[in-house]
Amino acid sequence: MPVITIQHVTKKFGDTVVLKDFSAEFSDGEFITLLGPSGCGKTTMLRMLAGFEKPTEGEILIDGVTVNSATAFVPPEKRGIGMVFQSYAVWPHMNVFDNVAYPLKIQKKPKDEIRAKVEKILEIVHLSQYAKRMPSELSGGQQQRVALGRALVGEPKMLLLDEPLSNLDAKLREQMRFEIKEIQESLHINVVYVTHDRSEAMTMSDRVFVINSGVIQQADSPYEIYTHPANQFVADFAGDINFLKGVSEGGRIRLKGVDDVLAYDGDLTGDVDVAIRPEQIRIVPDKGHIRGRILNEYFMGDVDDCRVKVGEAELRVAADASVYRRFGKHEEIGLDIADFLVFPDTGDQFRKILT
Repeated sequence: MPVITIQHVTKKFGDTVVLKDFSAEFSDGEFITLLGPSGCGKTTMLRMLAGFEKPTEGEILIDGVTVNSATAFVPPEKRGIGMVFQSYAVWPHMNVFDNVAYPLKIQKKPKDEIRAKVEKILEIVHLSQYAKRMPSELSGGQQQRVALGRALVGEPKMLLLDEPLSNLDAKLREQMRFEIKEIQESLHINVVYVTHDRSEAMTMSDRVFVINSGVIQQADSPYEIYTHPANQFVADFAGDINFLKGVSEGGRIRLKGVDDVLAYDGDLTGDVDVAIRPEQIRIVPDKGHIRGRILNEYFMGDVDDCRVKVGEAELRVAADASVYRRFGKHEEIGLDIADFLVFPDTGDQFRKILT
């Protein structure tokens, strides 16, 4: 049974449409990520789930109960949700234990129950040894765990997370991704997570909803989003990718601006966009599928991050680290293409919106 049902939700602020005909079902225990650029409507959707905003059209159901519609509205405190914001919003004058206990104290729960529940949650978020510390004595990651514990202590039906890791440094952000996923799986709780960071979406989610300008572009598993994107926008947003213009006919694609061709057994004909992930390209000293010239190399330890000129286009190539400086700058090299995607040529419109 779906825990959350969203039916044809549209949200407008004045004449501005922020979300357009958004429909989805989130299943029990599912980790859902709303992924998209700033201003695409993902946080607005989260705020409507929480009850901080009302849809202009459509309805939202939680556990089969209508919480938002033209005729019904359930306030946030009665929706059985926990929420963690981008800012930690940790009370500076309370220690860790009291911060986490605060929602239960507001509900006037018995002291013994509060202590038992808080101690359990502190253990889950790895803060038991910090129970008496003040927020000023904690790191950013520890403060984020406090906010997470406070959201979980009331045993909510679902947890809403609005870019909760954006204020952390890169290494801590990566660590917290896995910790949040482990907590979600151990508690078997529904999570709706908002981010513009594709790494967060890919590593934590059961399903990713890619949104652009208020429109769902694709909703699928991280693997499908990456390997079988619905359009150029999804391909571009899900990971690094190169685009080349070409013309498809007779079982091959002739790339524009160069004399190279790629074998192609798909159905598209005429003008196309050829999309190639950097890791699908291998630098070879001989001819390869296409020819190019080395522009720059950036040694990343595990890969040689190259920029290669192909006709008028510049490709990013994630080459093996052993290739670093094997070829000279501006030297002509071959590129073998292990795989590529083909889309109808839409100019650059996909960078704005595809409906």
